[in-house]
Amino acid sequence: MTKLGQSSWDEIFAGHFIVDVEGWRVSIYNGGDALDYCETCVSPDHRCWTFGSGDRYGTDPIALLSTWEHQTLLRMLKEL
Repeated sequence: MTKLGQSSWDEIFAGHFIVDVEGWRVSIYNGGDALDYCETCVSPDHRCWTFGSGDRYGTDPIALLSTWEHQTLLRMLKEL
């Protein structure tokens, strides 16, 4: 995983943090130093998923993470 942009997770505090994971571009919203939601995911072949506030609960990839996965991802984002 690599960050796309100059700012660190802590510097953004409230905004979008974009990472690349094996060709997938993922935009995660940092809501006050917390994983809030996934804004977009774009696959290497350009398929795109976009967050919609009217979407059913549980369709956001961040909401599907277990507690351990959530904590691990947050730790990894802070280390970038």
